[in-house]
Amino acid sequence: MSALQSIVAFAVFLGVLVTVHELGHFLVAKLCGVKVLKFSIGFGPRIFGFTRGETEYRVAWIPLGGYVKMAGEQPHDEVSPEDAKRSFLHQPWWKRAAIVIAGPVFNLVFPIIAYFFVNLGSVEVVSTRIGYVEPGNPAAIAGIKPGDRVKSVDGVEVKSFGDLREAFNGRFGRALPIVVDRDGQTLTLSVTPNKHVDKDIVESTERGLIGILPDPRAAVVGVPTGSPADAAGLKTFDRIAKIGDKVVRDELELIEVVGAIPVGTAMEVTVLRSDLAESGGMKFVIPQVAKVTVPRAEGEGFAALGGAEIGDLYVWTVKPETPAERAGVKRGDRIVAIDGKELRSYQFLAIDLAKLETKPFQLKWRSGTEEKTAELAQVNVTITDEIGGTSTILDLGMLARPVFTGRSDVLAGGARVDKVTLTVGPKDAFIASVKIVPAITRKIAIVIGKLFTGEVPFSSMGGPATIYLVASKSAEAGLDSYMQSMAILSINLGLMNLLPIPVLDGFALLAAIWEGIRRRPIPIRAREYANMVGLAMLALLMVMVLKNDIMRLIHMNQQ
Repeated sequence: MSALQSIVAFAVFLGVLVTVHELGHFLVAKLCGVKVLKFSIGFGPRIFGFTRGETEYRVAWIPLGGYVKMAGEQPHDEVSPEDAKRSFLHQPWWKRAAIVIAGPVFNLVFPIIAYFFVNLGSVEVVSTRIGYVEPGNPAAIAGIKPGDRVKSVDGVEVKSFGDLREAFNGRFGRALPIVVDRDGQTLTLSVTPNKHVDKDIVESTERGLIGILPDPRAAVVGVPTGSPADAAGLKTFDRIAKIGDKVVRDELELIEVVGAIPVGTAMEVTVLRSDLAESGGMKFVIPQVAKVTVPRAEGEGFAALGGAEIGDLYVWTVKPETPAERAGVKRGDRIVAIDGKELRSYQFLAIDLAKLETKPFQLKWRSGTEEKTAELAQVNVTITDEIGGTSTILDLGMLARPVFTGRSDVLAGGARVDKVTLTVGPKDAFIASVKIVPAITRKIAIVIGKLFTGEVPFSSMGGPATIYLVASKSAEAGLDSYMQSMAILSINLGLMNLLPIPVLDGFALLAAIWEGIRRRPIPIRAREYANMVGLAMLALLMVMVLKNDIMRLIHMNQQ
């Protein structure tokens, strides 16, 4: 996206949010009979504007906010006798409270409208077709197979894989009926999900986990030292691309292809062999094409290749100066067990590590033909996102092959991710937006609260430069992403303005309610002191977010 396009995206982004907020104050003020003198988008000198009736509508040069100027808004404002009854401070407390709260309320209502249009119409989503079943997990135990298409979970209809994931929120530890379509036949299977806790800086969410993925995994092998697969010339991290003249796009096709070949038959296997190279601190994959001849062994899938196995427990890379490196784990080693419990897939390892957090544990792994054991513990690591924001994650320092952890992979092209087009009407679009906006509002409110308790660092806050980066990147991603980012920032703006800090709407709301309860206004001198304190707090906050913005811009320039 060009600099000009980014500036336009930023101007529209901020302009809409400010207009929505000030429109709330303006409309309710008019409804309450208060005289509105100015409606301004932006601060400072006017760029252009016009006067209609008694109100001047203007756009100003500093696009970092806006304001609605009402008659008699401050105690020292001069008001003509004929306008005295229409001045802001002349209104009863409940009218003033309504006018003040209208801005934040409009900021909280706008996201419902934004998400309504995001949800409305036709959208392509990942279907409920299962591409991969983790061995040893509840889905595999229940008999769910790759290729099954899930129709409902515990009586709840699911239309996309996103629906399928949500259907397991809060459902675990008990048998659930899952209806699947398998080659045109409807089957009802009983699955007991494992409990899993998703944690982020906001909260912990308990949900069921059964061990399924929507996309079939590329057939990447792990090769034990001394196995027939090793003797035949297969190497760990080889991706099976062809067997004879049959293309193998994923594990499901590997099972299909080798299943049709008699045991003992010599198979010509074409593989994409990956080398991991490093340049300028960046690691990247160099693929090569190789051919090996492998006798068809007993078993199916990977086992038919002579003892090869799924490669997700083989260590793809080990980061320097990390617990894994210090323990002696090397690239190509296979993780065997954690705290004495044998592992059957990467997902089991990830789940156990999430539960352990920073607690020490015993890790067993195989390096060549030698098994090793060591005590390790994860450490907290600060990471920086693409716009310079920071967050803390737990890290052991070893990574599985990217194709096994959900990230993009140059060797995973061609895997068959099934998608469907869903058409969402106005009613369903509105219901969806009404559901999602309160959930987002709740999370943002928790984050704001944790800013004041120190649980969320102030370094995570951003100012105009951060908004500029968010606006330009979301606009580049498409209209839906742009509107969703706008909706989220609108919620932020609405909630922040409700804080009872002088010069914000929350303090004016508190003052109106105070008068309603005490039957007298807050003393003028107390208001003046409060405003001075509020301005000082606001200035300090601006300095802090400006510093954060500068650090983000430096980070962006270094990338």
